[in-house]
Amino acid sequence: MSSRGRCHDPIAWISWLAFAAAGPASAQLLQHKDLSYAMAKAIAETAIEDCKTRGYAVAAVVVDRGGDTIVALRADNAAPHTMENARRKAYTARTFRMTTEEFVKRMATEPNRREQTTLPSVIAIPGGVPLRVGDDVIGGVGVSGSPGVDEPCVMAGVNKVREQLK
Repeated sequence: MSSRGRCHDPIAWISWLAFAAAGPASAQLLQHKDLSYAMAKAIAETAIEDCKTRGYAVAAVVVDRGGDTIVALRADNAAPHTMENARRKAYTARTFRMTTEEFVKRMATEPNRREQTTLPSVIAIPGGVPLRVGDDVIGGVGVSGSPGVDEPCVMAGVNKVREQLK
């Protein structure tokens, strides 16, 4: 009888058994929270309204954990560029898990941050904030059109749903 095709090495056999046993045990679904359309809309509407009370017509964009737009709103009389800037701010905040203001500050001390601005949809302008549930970043919000006030407007929107972000 031929022993071809059979493994007689005990170490190889034990390794194969360990691999075979571990494979299925580590395959499982991830569980996480996601933003709803209603929550994203509430954030964007509140941010736009807050900026309006400050005298600015802005755009607000909310992206999900994958960086895809859930809600994009532009106030009456907001400049055309504000929608794209808001989207890129939201995307940058989500992608790098920090405010875009913090991203700008880190450009001075972390040279790779400047290089990251060459990535599609990344922008280094304050006004983007990550949305968190604990340590998990579930999205981002960006506002554009109110120089120096974008982030406070975003925070008004985030604070509107703060209790739901737990």
